[in-house]
Amino acid sequence: MAEIRVNPTRMELKKLQARYATARRGHKLLKDKRDELMRCFLAVVRECKQLRSEVEAALDAARGAFSLAAATTHPKMLATALLLPRTEAKIEVSLKNRMSVTVPSLHTEIMGGGDAANYGFAFTSGELDSAIAAFGEVLPQMLRMAELEKEAMLLAEEIERTRRRVNALEHIMMPRYLVAIKSIKMKLEENERGNITRLMKVKDMILHANLAQKYSYFPDEE
Repeated sequence: MAEIRVNPTRMELKKLQARYATARRGHKLLKDKRDELMRCFLAVVRECKQLRSEVEAALDAARGAFSLAAATTHPKMLATALLLPRTEAKIEVSLKNRMSVTVPSLHTEIMGGGDAANYGFAFTSGELDSAIAAFGEVLPQMLRMAELEKEAMLLAEEIERTRRRVNALEHIMMPRYLVAIKSIKMKLEENERGNITRLMKVKDMILHANLAQKYSYFPDEE
């Protein structure tokens, strides 16, 4: 781990201590954000899993009805019946913010109204009507599932970014600050001990000089 190289001064010590305090606050906030993102992600995944099972079951039933209709209807009549649909689905995409993650929100508007069938009933079977109705009913669920899957993907990416930031602060930046702070404190304490030692030596030298001056003076005998 590379060390932070700074001058061992009290000003640098205060700067590093302030940076370390900021890093600790940021680390706590990022951990809280990561935990909340995980909670949201798991809720989205559970809802998406349940919705996917429902959509797959509805699509299987619709495909079964359509296969039965295709088996009982002439291919050209079936193609002609499905050539011009009566209704159209307009999908509007808006954006919403969820834990600082921009996720899409899909809104469906059915234009045309009424029944989706735009064909005569003389040469088609009832299974085709059921299949078209089933596909129309499952469309909102499919859009909701697409919305949830995209949201889960974006949340997973944000969780990974937040996790890397938390690890960088916890295992790289904060230990570096602690090592640098400890190093500066040790250097300052060493300098302080050296200053005290020098002051004591100077004091002893002054004391010895005063004593020597005092006892080196002898008055002349009468």
